[in-house]
Amino acid sequence: MAAPALLPGLERTSLRQQALDALRRAISSGQLAPGTPLVETELSEMLRISRGTLREALRELQLEGLVSSGARGGLSVRHLNAKEIQDLFAVRAALESLAARTLSSLPDRSTMIATLRDAIEIMARAEHDGLEERIEADLNFHRTLVALTENETLVRSWQALEGTIRMSIMFAGEDRAVSNMNVDRHTEIVDAIETGNPAEARTTIITHMDEAANNLVA
Repeated sequence: MAAPALLPGLERTSLRQQALDALRRAISSGQLAPGTPLVETELSEMLRISRGTLREALRELQLEGLVSSGARGGLSVRHLNAKEIQDLFAVRAALESLAARTLSSLPDRSTMIATLRDAIEIMARAEHDGLEERIEADLNFHRTLVALTENETLVRSWQALEGTIRMSIMFAGEDRAVSNMNVDRHTEIVDAIETGNPAEARTTIITHMDEAANNLVA
């Protein structure tokens, strides 16, 4: 008798996740531009979900840093300024350079290098796809870099930034966003880690992040 009662909960969870994914994609791709008001009545009708389910998705997006609350409590797509972009990439440089140093210091890192090169291959294939696929391939590379360290504190710290990272991608428009996803620039990171020189790996990441930030705010 108890089993059927579980089905509505599963359905609501599925709808919330679908709404979350759809809104996240729309924000990351620029379809919902920074500063766009998020009106519950309009969005719930567009997504064909209840306002309660929509609110759950919007709360999650707020936690991820994609949505911000105004003075009167209304929600809108978060707008990052140039300083916030530079600050974000400085923190990313600190986190991901730690990951690169860690991996470069391992005596046996061949399997991890292969995994990173697989992630680069995904990026290369995505060059022929749409913007959404390219964004996900880029994030997958950096997420993989951090995850391979098996440093849970580092992983959680990077994950806490993921929403803001998504928000930063479209800061200067699609052309600049795509140029930061260049495969060769990411191959340089893996090559540096493969050398087994932690200092070189660290410097390569910091240079990568500095160039990416400067490209976006120039």
